[in-house]
Amino acid sequence: MATRWGIIATGKISHDFTTAVRSLPQTEHNHNVVAVAARSQEAAQKFADLHNIPKAYGDYQQLATDPNVEVVYIGSVNTQHLPLAKMMLEHGKHLLVEKPLTLNLKHTTELTDLAAEKKLFIMEAIWSRFLPSYQFLKQQLRDKVIGDVRHVSVNFGIPIAEIERVAKKALGGGTVLDIGVYCINLILVALNGERPQEIKATGHLNADGVDESVSAALKFKDGVTAVLTTHSLAQLPCDATITGTKGSIRLTNPMWCTDTVYVNDVKHVFPYPETVVPCVYTNSSGLRYQAVEVRRCILAGQTESPELSIADSRLIASIEDELRKQVGAVFDVDD
Repeated sequence: MATRWGIIATGKISHDFTTAVRSLPQTEHNHNVVAVAARSQEAAQKFADLHNIPKAYGDYQQLATDPNVEVVYIGSVNTQHLPLAKMMLEHGKHLLVEKPLTLNLKHTTELTDLAAEKKLFIMEAIWSRFLPSYQFLKQQLRDKVIGDVRHVSVNFGIPIAEIERVAKKALGGGTVLDIGVYCINLILVALNGERPQEIKATGHLNADGVDESVSAALKFKDGVTAVLTTHSLAQLPCDATITGTKGSIRLTNPMWCTDTVYVNDVKHVFPYPETVVPCVYTNSSGLRYQAVEVRRCILAGQTESPELSIADSRLIASIEDELRKQVGAVFDVDD
């Protein structure tokens, strides 16, 4: 039986995710997008027409009560993740929620506790973990091809300071939540989900009080270190290097969805599949892999993914909280 998706919000990332799901070979992974909801009927209908979706709702509650919707993808602005996700859980829907799952650890804990209470699947949409290049990376690390990891260096900087979702505190903006999550994710993948012992961060805030750049050093046990940099005013290399006792692994730009991984200078390439209509963002056809994981977990009766668990999302949220706290980017909902 097909996994029946509902889509919340009709922005660029929702377009790309829906396109990626529609582009899956139906003989291998049966997914149907059956409904979409937006703040207006007009926006929902336009999205539905583009993607051949049978139902369009101008109200999120209508999608929540649609009995044909099994799992919901939430691609709204950050500040709406928590209320919309809670609404869907209260109506029995499984969830894939765009990163960040919520604005902070407090809300992430609240949301994931509710999902557990309802015995429903929930996952943060950090698509990097499910890409073939990242699956390859994890296998190389498990096989100790570069020995024991000693240091991770990762940066993500693109000129996005004027985009509202990044610039506005009221929308849950800032580089930590928008792009820094990919840097944190890469570090945790490299270090098998280990919690840092210490974090030292500095950065700049914009006029609205959200972080426009952050540089941080993370200390782990046994002499292991990591550094990350985010920037919304400058174009950085957007690459990452994992250094071990027997060599290194380098992820090329764009490191969060790379198609090229160098292991001890040996090049490995992972092409991206084609899509039925063009995507907006780089390599977005790779969003299909997280959808495949959601379906696999739901069919197996799992309420979280072993590849990106609730504990993983809580750890990521706690690191995001600490980075924001140290640079002074505080939301009204933070403790």
